[in-house]
Amino acid sequence: MAYADVFLIPLPKRNLAAYKKMAQLGKKVWLKHGALQYFETVGDDLNTPWGAPITKQLKLKTGETVVAAWILYKSKAHRNAVNKKVHSDPLMHAAPQKMPFDEKRMMMAGFKVLVFG
Repeated sequence: MAYADVFLIPLPKRNLAAYKKMAQLGKKVWLKHGALQYFETVGDDLNTPWGAPITKQLKLKTGETVVAAWILYKSKAHRNAVNKKVHSDPLMHAAPQKMPFDEKRMMMAGFKVLVFG
């Protein structure tokens, strides 16, 4: 069964360029080690009339947006093997020492894929 790591990251808009640079490195490393797909998206229409507003759920501050990112794998075991390789890859040391977002506010979880198309 396919598996995905999903991230929601409150991000100061002023740090979007730095985040994009970091995300491009992430894409390169995860795909190199076998991830099937890698997505990084930035909030655009955050005040939709459906559901609970994401801006309130994430407690976005003035000047912030949200990044929704996900990485797709063949299975949870595949994800664990890929991530082990990613975290030992020397390119990961090229990541910024200081992240362009508050890591304590980042949300991340693993998900079994129900529908894929």
